Amino acid sequence: MSQITTHVLDTTRGKPGAEIPITLYQQTADGWQQLASGVTNDDGRIAGLLADERILDAGIYRMHFDTNAYFERMGDKGFYPYVDIVFELSAGGDHYHIPLLLTAYGYSTYRGS
Repeated sequence: MSQITTHVLDTTRGKPGAEIPITLYQQTADGWQQLASGVTNDDGRIAGLLADERILDAGIYRMHFDTNAYFERMGDKGFYPYVDIVFELSAGGDHYHIPLLLTAYGYSTYRGS
């Protein structure tokens, strides 16, 4: 399993957020370096965002969710054109699940399991 996983739930519809482009970045001395990207499947997840054997260094990371693309596809006008979730990884290769609960006018997140 990828060290970083995600799940998007459209809480207005009570359904997974499908076809949402997501990009993972690592903070470096020169800014943000893109590490991986993908699009959520029908269950609102990305299988294999990172290779199973890839272990990230401790540091600051960001997941960028292109929510505008999702809301346009759904025929909605969202207030947030994107959501960036910035989080810190510790050393050791622990698994991190970064879920996004989404509506057109709000969102929340937490560290999942």
